[in-house]
Amino acid sequence: MKNIKYITLVLIVMFTASSCEKIIDIDPISNNEANLFYKNYAEINVALTGCYNGMQEPLYNEWMFTELRGDNVKQGVPNSTSTPNIELNDLDEFTLNSSHSQVYTYWLASYKNIRSINYVLRSLGVTYSNGTLTIGDTDAEITAEQKNQIIGQALFLRAYHYFKLTRLFGGVFLITEPLDPKVAKQINRSSVTDCYALITADLLKAKDLLSSSTFGSINTADLGRANAWAAKSLLAKVYLTLHKNSDALPLLNDVINNSGYGLLNSYADVFSINNEMNKEILFAVRYKAGGYGLGSPFANLFAPTGSGNAVVNNDGSGYDFPTESIKKAYRTPATGGIDQRKAVSIAQFTASRPYCKKFTSQVISKYDAENDFPIIRFADVLLMKAEAEGFNGSSGSSVNIINQIRARSGAVVYPGTVDFTSAFYQYPSTGSNSISDDASFKTALFNERRLELAFENQRFFDMVRSGDAVALIRAYFAEEYAVHYKNYTPTIPLATLQGFVTEDRLLLPIPLREIDTNNQIQIAQNPSY
Repeated sequence: MKNIKYITLVLIVMFTASSCEKIIDIDPISNNEANLFYKNYAEINVALTGCYNGMQEPLYNEWMFTELRGDNVKQGVPNSTSTPNIELNDLDEFTLNSSHSQVYTYWLASYKNIRSINYVLRSLGVTYSNGTLTIGDTDAEITAEQKNQIIGQALFLRAYHYFKLTRLFGGVFLITEPLDPKVAKQINRSSVTDCYALITADLLKAKDLLSSSTFGSINTADLGRANAWAAKSLLAKVYLTLHKNSDALPLLNDVINNSGYGLLNSYADVFSINNEMNKEILFAVRYKAGGYGLGSPFANLFAPTGSGNAVVNNDGSGYDFPTESIKKAYRTPATGGIDQRKAVSIAQFTASRPYCKKFTSQVISKYDAENDFPIIRFADVLLMKAEAEGFNGSSGSSVNIINQIRARSGAVVYPGTVDFTSAFYQYPSTGSNSISDDASFKTALFNERRLELAFENQRFFDMVRSGDAVALIRAYFAEEYAVHYKNYTPTIPLATLQGFVTEDRLLLPIPLREIDTNNQIQIAQNPSY
């Protein structure tokens, strides 16, 4: 395979230049030589590569806050007394408190990489103040084009992290430059509005600075790095989250019409380790197997417990356990159209032990799989366009997009004479099974996003953006109660379980340690924690 991942490039440099280890392995706040290190393009590029690598750490447990708190995933062993499973129960049932260790781990990992990104930006003269990004001079030996590309990528990565944090925690601490710990303690939480001002500013600048080479003309060495199309797609999702659909639509049209990216013919090929960074992947967190410490952990994390080497070598942890709800959501009859996405996304180890298959490939060493983790896919871009356009008729462009996604995965034309749920069909343009109004369009669109993007850490954010998260999760608890949740000891009544899910609890708590260890200012906790 000729495509060389950028994370492989950093390995080569690490093994040949000891100075690289300082940037990747040493806390920049305690590294007084950090400013001296960033003195030319090669060194800044190595530091940026470390920031890409730094995306892996928060992704490790992000599924707990997205898939697990939605209706795709549950804690597979409800009566386990192990601390990790109890913590998963707390997330699954919305009973967590502000001392939850996994929440704190994710928080620290995200800010750790933001700090590294800020070092890269400072070395190139980038500052942010009162909603405005400024690019100043730099002493580094670097061309204008090189400078623009690194700044654009770093801004994209920073926006990515803050977008995740803001959706999960609400207003967070906006750190836009490397700070001494004592100074950092004097910075309080920003408003959600101010957080989105930074996210938007970063992405607006990134899309203008980054390369807009079409997919087929991207340099092999640049595959995996953020480009203008990834920045425009992420910015469009930010706008949709802010319900600024009219701002999102031209960005999405630009990506769809001009980027060179597109749908693959086969859904399975999108996730093949032999087809990475294909034309459907606009951006992914990349992994490299082979004992470098850069392999994906998800094959082992998601494989069934007690499966030995039957699924992947060195057993699995049974995490990201699929719900009955998501299994039933796919149409896979014995005859007729079949939703091929189910077999790619979910496998069955035993009758009662399904597992997430989408990111599973064989490993030699534990936690060292090759699978990349997609962040922005072309299918997502298409569905975002349908969302931005809204319902425009049962045979309009938005419904056609949904049918385009379904057809790629095996949906056949509805004959109009049978039960629409008996097989996997495209939506007809007329009749009782057509998408005929705003409400049915919204239901169909977010259902399609659920099936298409299952286990890609999108579902919870989609539920919140739809405005229906509380109702959907409560309905899921009712659906899954008899087969799962009533088996907890002591038994939790359904009404009590549903009552745990509130608008306030859709946000995670600010980690208690962040509040308790700050002796400079008082930090407000999110309501209900």
